[in-house]
Amino acid sequence: MRLLIVEDEKRLAVSLARGLTAEGFAVDVVHDGLEGLHRASEGGYDLVILDIMLPGMNGYRVCGALRAAGHEVPILMLTAKDGEYDEAEGLDTGADDYLTKPFSYVVLVARVRALLRRRGAGTAAPVLTIGTLRIDTAARRVHRGEDEYALTAKEFAVLEQLALRAGQVVSKAEILEHVWDFAYDGDPNIVEVYISTLRRKLGAASIVTVRGAGYRLEAG
Repeated sequence: MRLLIVEDEKRLAVSLARGLTAEGFAVDVVHDGLEGLHRASEGGYDLVILDIMLPGMNGYRVCGALRAAGHEVPILMLTAKDGEYDEAEGLDTGADDYLTKPFSYVVLVARVRALLRRRGAGTAAPVLTIGTLRIDTAARRVHRGEDEYALTAKEFAVLEQLALRAGQVVSKAEILEHVWDFAYDGDPNIVEVYISTLRRKLGAASIVTVRGAGYRLEAG
């Protein structure tokens, strides 16, 4: 899943990005409201973490502009303020949740996962079953029968992208877009490395290469 952090406190933004990347998310960071609005308006994000006190354009206006333009991406607002009026204003502009600084990182991750589950409730269950393979997207665990497979955060993220469209072809570009961040300019063949590792762990027949098109997760 790809996240956008719009936060002008650079140390906090970097800390959040590192932590969420370690959780398996692809994370982009910007430090002002106008750039945040521009990035979020381009689409491609599964969730936006949006500070309220921002240079250029505050979080309320960014959120309101996104909603007015028809963007339904979940928005988690952050603020150093505390009070019912601020919370009400944030929610009135279309935010999905609200977190007051200072906050627990564990709580932030829980809120992020809850919003993502809520967004996907109509299209994907928290536990994806593909043949004998069970992928728990909430607990980040993968089982086949009684066997559990130990996956790194990035391995799980690649597998999740394939599982969400099981039986369909997912291109290398689509995997890169959702698992690696916007600034990634390394070798796109990194996807092949992770596919190879997943095949070794889950079984070679689990992931089929469709030459020139991408990869398909098969029931098995």
